[in-house]
Amino acid sequence: MKPDVDSPQREMTISGSSVPIATLMNVLEGQAGRHIDRTGLKGLFDFEIQFSANGLSPTGPGFGPAPRAPSPTSPDPGVSLFTAMEERLGLKLESARGPVEVFVIDQVEKPSEN
Repeated sequence: MKPDVDSPQREMTISGSSVPIATLMNVLEGQAGRHIDRTGLKGLFDFEIQFSANGLSPTGPGFGPAPRAPSPTSPDPGVSLFTAMEERLGLKLESARGPVEVFVIDQVEKPSEN
């Protein structure tokens, strides 16, 4: 699987051949900053999706509302990741709340000199 970003148009392409859906979801989790694989799909898949990377933030969350429709004076923002996933792969990305694992550090001390 390979993600490509073309800087002039800020279009991103993610493609893969014989890839488990979990691998695609892991790539998207990096952009979303959250766990998103609730597909339950098994097997290997070939795919290619192209979408506008303009709405993706390098620090997340990357999944926001779809870009606004272009005005006559602004350039076309391109296809959102949401639209590309639904139209090309038939997968709908949804924001949801659920339990997450966290690691809490209550106290930190220097080790003794033993």
